[in-house]
Amino acid sequence: MLITVAIIEDLEEIREGLRSFIDPDPDFEIVAMADDADEALKVLPFTQPDIVIMDINLPGMNGIDCINAVKEECPHTQFMMFTVYENDEKVFQALQAGASGYLLKNASPEQIIEALKELYNGGSPMSPTIARKLVNIFRDQKKSKLSSDLLGRRENDVLELLAQGLLYKEIAARLSITVGTVRQHIHNIYEKLHVQNRTEAINKAMRK
Repeated sequence: MLITVAIIEDLEEIREGLRSFIDPDPDFEIVAMADDADEALKVLPFTQPDIVIMDINLPGMNGIDCINAVKEECPHTQFMMFTVYENDEKVFQALQAGASGYLLKNASPEQIIEALKELYNGGSPMSPTIARKLVNIFRDQKKSKLSSDLLGRRENDVLELLAQGLLYKEIAARLSITVGTVRQHIHNIYEKLHVQNRTEAINKAMRK
C-alpha cells in the first residue's frame, strides 16, 4: 500500500530535492506540492495525503498556522515539520498545532524516508536534538503538580517514552511489559489528562 505524501516548502531546490528521492521509492507517492500556505489550503483537503512534510517558514501564513487551518479538513493526515528551527517555542507551537514529527533540514535522505515510515506506522519521529529537548523538559515537568498528582510512576515512564517518539512495541520492550499493557497505560493516561492522542498528552504533561 502506497504512503501518499504532500510537500509544502517555499524553496524550490528543497522541494524538488525531497521529491527526487521520495517519489521514486516504491513505498511512497507524492500527491501534492505547494510553495505557500494559501496553495496548501487548496490542495491538501482535495488530496488528503497520509503525510504532509511542512516547512515552518513559509511566506505569508507560516507552516504552524497552516496546520491549524487545515487539520480539521484532513482528519487522517499526519504532519511532519521540516525546518531549520530547533528552539523550544517553535517545537511546542508545532506540536500544539498537531504535528506528530519534527525533523531538521540537515536530516539525510535515508533519515527522512525512515521518519516518514515511522510516522505512518504510529511513531513520532524527531531529530535527535529535538527529542533531547523534549525529554529534558518533560523530566523537569515530572516534578510538577500535573504529573505527580495525576499519573502513576509507570504511566509517567510510558508518557516519557511516547515523547521520545517510540512505538508501542518499542515502549513494551524498553519497560519489559507487553504491548497490551502499554495500550492500557496509554488509555489511562488519556483518561486522566482528558486528552485524545499522543500529542495532546505530551503537550499537557509538559505545560506548566
